[in-house]
Amino acid sequence: MYRKTRAAKNRITTFGAGIVLWFGAQVVSAATQEITAVFRPDPTNPTVNRFVNTTPESGYCPSFASELCKSLGIFSIRSNDIKFTSTGPMPAGPGVSERQGVMFKVPSEWRRFDVVSERGEHHTVEVRIAGVGNRFDVKSPATIDSWNGRFNSAPTPCLSTGFGAGHSQMYLWFWRVPENAGSCVKIAREEIPWLHYFNFEYAYELRTPNPLGMSTGRYQGSIKYTLGPNQDFDFGDIMIPNDSTLTFNFNLDVQHTLKVEVPPGGNHVELLPQGGWQAWLQRNRRPERLFRDQTFNLSASSRFKMQLECQYSGGNECLLHEPKSGHTVPLNLFVSLPGGITDASGQSVNRRALLRDGSGTELFMPGHYVDRRPGTLHFEIGREEVEKMLDGDNRTYSGNVTVVWDSEV
Repeated sequence: MYRKTRAAKNRITTFGAGIVLWFGAQVVSAATQEITAVFRPDPTNPTVNRFVNTTPESGYCPSFASELCKSLGIFSIRSNDIKFTSTGPMPAGPGVSERQGVMFKVPSEWRRFDVVSERGEHHTVEVRIAGVGNRFDVKSPATIDSWNGRFNSAPTPCLSTGFGAGHSQMYLWFWRVPENAGSCVKIAREEIPWLHYFNFEYAYELRTPNPLGMSTGRYQGSIKYTLGPNQDFDFGDIMIPNDSTLTFNFNLDVQHTLKVEVPPGGNHVELLPQGGWQAWLQRNRRPERLFRDQTFNLSASSRFKMQLECQYSGGNECLLHEPKSGHTVPLNLFVSLPGGITDASGQSVNRRALLRDGSGTELFMPGHYVDRRPGTLHFEIGREEVEKMLDGDNRTYSGNVTVVWDSEV
């Protein structure tokens, strides 16, 4: 009997999955707000590859419209560190310029910036402001009814939320802001002697990179907004902020899952002819090849590459060695990957040759999170080599082959 045994060692690096984002205003006397979002591959929803915001929210969304905000993909923050105060009386009447009234113009357009990993990998994040609100205080004789329409009703182009609470000289409110909206203005019906925005509230919306296309690591980037008349956050000429800059710093921490599970005993591979050795032993019929298909289960949310490490090697292949004669034969090894994973050209992976230098297997990409889906390693010795192995006394060929799945692409 001619038998080849193989002990396969699987060197796998397993990663948790997540993306963490946080940003804060890093300006003198300004609020610093940390915002976190996490991506982890979810076995129950493998095709859902988006970030989950884990920031403790404040203001409108968590208190009054959690499901609506979730459906819109917006998140609200209420800060008591940024305030606006009037520099003088606010005039009344239909001829008053909008810049002399209660005016809110926020950066509602999408703005892009790069986040960069420690390894220099760049990805683009987009952010926009999707809502605005505050608590405003007025001095007598003005009241919350001193404007045309209460603040729970938004002027165009802003959108009403129906939210408003307070008393005659203090009111808490919030409006939604569509993309690329201009200013939203309320003109007073009577002169307002003094007005103060006690807090600063906004909702933000994010477009983050596809985490399946990002390498594991930490990514950082920032975007800066200005506050004040004719700035990014423009609340008119009368309302002046206590700071002029708001910087959002982003930190994305990306972790991925790459896990390979081989069935018990699967790391010991015995190559046999089709149907076993009976045809050779009973009818002296030489086998055309020796082979074994070894299945494994793959979980992957990230790009990865594959290659070989060999106990005995020759050129770009692993060899099997017979110790008595010193004879060696090349081992052909191929891989078939589960559906949902393609190569760099978008082709499925079926019996792709595995070589020591990794050529042809430099990049595999999941189109979605693949969770414990079956793949196959195909081990094979061709007919010409089998004939050489069968010449002579009984021999046993063996060798260790390490199949490497590597997420450091």
